Amino acid sequence: MAEAPETEVRPPEKIAETATKKTAKKAHLDFRVLATLGILAGLYIGFGGLLATVALSGGEEAMPYGVSRLLAGLVFTLGLILVVVSGAELFTGNTLLVVAWAEDRASLGDVARAWVLAYVTNLIGSLLAVALALGAGLAMSGDGAFGAAAMKTAQAKGELPFGKAFVSGILANSLVCLGVWMAWGARSATDKILVIIPPIAAFVALNTEHSVANMSLIPLGWGVRDLSGSDFWETTGLTPAEYPDASLEGLVRNLIPVTLGNIVGGVLVGAAYWFAYLRLKKDDEA
Repeated sequence: MAEAPETEVRPPEKIAETATKKTAKKAHLDFRVLATLGILAGLYIGFGGLLATVALSGGEEAMPYGVSRLLAGLVFTLGLILVVVSGAELFTGNTLLVVAWAEDRASLGDVARAWVLAYVTNLIGSLLAVALALGAGLAMSGDGAFGAAAMKTAQAKGELPFGKAFVSGILANSLVCLGVWMAWGARSATDKILVIIPPIAAFVALNTEHSVANMSLIPLGWGVRDLSGSDFWETTGLTPAEYPDASLEGLVRNLIPVTLGNIVGGVLVGAAYWFAYLRLKKDDEA
């Protein structure tokens, strides 16, 4: 008698089992593989950030705040869709490696190595996306509306107080990791895309803070501010002095609390599902 076909989406307990296997594999990736996939992840998230910047171009005159944020969130989902479907190593998603550690499938050293390498290579990929955007002259798109939106975003992120940035980072990566977690339960590319869109669109629409996204969004605004010629400033009627935190200092000031918040958010998601579905199974096997 033929076995009944598997359902399209795995049930929660099966997702947890899949997460154990996937996080254990990620924690032990070869250095060169992890570095390559980390650069790609930064590049992909950078692409999503560029699309979100387009959506936010034009200011409140173009569309109401809520509509523009929601649109920015929807187009930003391109980034995580590329990461999950094409295959790449994203630092924020890899905070779920806590599951492999809790299941004794990876040591804390393995997890820390994977996090650090993903973080550094995500930054490289993000800066590559920024270099491509600036080199292509996107700052002048829409008579400078793109460049103005990029600087506005970078300034807002660079001036964010530590506490707010930290809590915002928790919220953002909780949603990101839920998107990754649900994608592990999907069996087809279409299903993966459909479950990724809502939580990722939500974290962008809510204007929360994601460290890897900010690795491109802040340098993009910083690059527009410092590298644009007189034609850009004349066209937009803006001045560099209006964006003091679209800078290296603003990037560092943002990434420290946001990264810490992202770690907390991701670990909370992974730990909660481990506790709910894997802890009792582990106790039964002991």
